[in-house]
Amino acid sequence: MISVVMPVRNAAASLPAALDSLFAQTLGDFEIVAVDDGSTDGGATRAVLRAHARRDARLRVLDRPHGGIVAALTAGLAAARGDAIARMDADDVCHPRRLERQAAFLDAHPEVGLVSCLAAFGGDPEAARGYKAHLDWANGLVTPGDIRLGLFRESPLPHPTVMFRAELPGRLGGYRQGPFPEDYELWLRWSEAGVAMAKLPEALVVWKDPPGRLARTDPRYHPEAFHRIKAGYLARQLARINPHHPAILVAGAGRITRRRAEHLLAHGVAITAWLDIDPRKVGKVVAGRPVLALSEVPPPSACFVVPYVASRGATEDIAAFLTRRGFVLGRSFLPAA
Repeated sequence: MISVVMPVRNAAASLPAALDSLFAQTLGDFEIVAVDDGSTDGGATRAVLRAHARRDARLRVLDRPHGGIVAALTAGLAAARGDAIARMDADDVCHPRRLERQAAFLDAHPEVGLVSCLAAFGGDPEAARGYKAHLDWANGLVTPGDIRLGLFRESPLPHPTVMFRAELPGRLGGYRQGPFPEDYELWLRWSEAGVAMAKLPEALVVWKDPPGRLARTDPRYHPEAFHRIKAGYLARQLARINPHHPAILVAGAGRITRRRAEHLLAHGVAITAWLDIDPRKVGKVVAGRPVLALSEVPPPSACFVVPYVASRGATEDIAAFLTRRGFVLGRSFLPAA
């Protein structure tokens, strides 16, 4: 059986479509654990949940005082009875075959602990160009290897798209509370523990982008929070794969890049120089380190490069340049932005 864990708060407007998309699943053996996280909309959310629970006994409703997303997820996991956990948000919808396809993948691939899928963007692609660009990037990472390496840039796994084996939280720990995105920290921790993560190459979820979405309003989802939490995991990964550890060259010498890369210093990584294409920076000493021209990067036998440039698209350009110079992704360079 599959347990769909869905935290809910003040979501009366979007809940019917989300629940109806689950009731329409071709896989019948599942339950929905909906955790009402202290809704304050005059009972509207609870009314929707109760009405749908009367229609279909597979919906179980947990009422809790407001404790936040991590508390709601933790309560949902504790109540879940399935062999696998599917995540779903109250403002998203899924394809009728989503649960069937993901459950079949886990059955056929015992070596994989988590499977995601592609997602269609359900917001305004112009007004939310950044989120749309992120989703396009995430949709391009499908294989376990691509996902594992992509984790050190951003989260390649939109939270409502995943299904994972129910034993993983008990064995490796579940969602953690802290000043960081709870899903991204979980993927980093499980990946470090050796959990293989895959993705079905088909869009089985519509990922909505409402104005009140936590990723827009909560500081835990600010880009700086991503960089702080991943620094320790990235440093340990570099210790495993960097033949020149702890020394790295950071591609990018701008202020934002430096601030984000320097989170690594607290974890024993040594940034020996910056690489940049700006002639105003090249040849100078910035933040105590020399700025070298990217075109003059030493050979891969002599250094390990971590591209940390903040502007979207720049990492792809740097990666292409390094590849032409003989660098190998995951062996002599690893993007982190």
